[in-house]
Amino acid sequence: MDIKNLRKNYNLGSIDFTDINSNPIAFFSHWFKEALEKEDREVNAFVLSTVNIDNIPSSRVVLLKNIEEKGFVFFTNYNSSKAKDIEINKHVSMNFYWPKLERQVRIVGFAKKISEQESNNYFKNRPRESQIGAVISSQSKEIDLDFNFQELIDKLNHQDTIKKPVHWGGFFVSPIKIEFWQGKPSRLHDRLAYELIDGNWIYKRFSP
Repeated sequence: MDIKNLRKNYNLGSIDFTDINSNPIAFFSHWFKEALEKEDREVNAFVLSTVNIDNIPSSRVVLLKNIEEKGFVFFTNYNSSKAKDIEINKHVSMNFYWPKLERQVRIVGFAKKISEQESNNYFKNRPRESQIGAVISSQSKEIDLDFNFQELIDKLNHQDTIKKPVHWGGFFVSPIKIEFWQGKPSRLHDRLAYELIDGNWIYKRFSP
């Protein structure tokens, strides 16, 4: 494989540095809406990175489920490795990449559990098969190679209502840094970075 010669010249857009939105979450929402129109993949998929008690980082793809005025929400099993990492170290990073727009957004922030009521409200609106998956999954736990989930699925399918398990819920990420990256020709990419300082968002342009 000739990996060293794999490259693409980006030329689909640019960031207008003469007209910058002072609110990065509003700017993110604008980019997200454009991604919904252009992408044919899950635009809410992002890479979530956490760090465990031994300072070893881990990354995995997670789905964004809400954009709020001051942050972002995703859901997971609270017994998962990501949730246990957050219990120890609340610092997380989120990385979105939208290839058809040649855009990337990097977010650094603090994660905390949302309320049980908020998690319950979201769980009630999930598809039934997703509710069942959350109930029967012991995420990040070792199981036998020949383990058959179908018996558990059949048992739950006889229930009229699937209740949210106590080990499942949401996290809210409060951002402190958000960087918007737009691919440009000759690797001279646009980078616009926001940082939360004393409650105010300060933005700067960075060299590619």
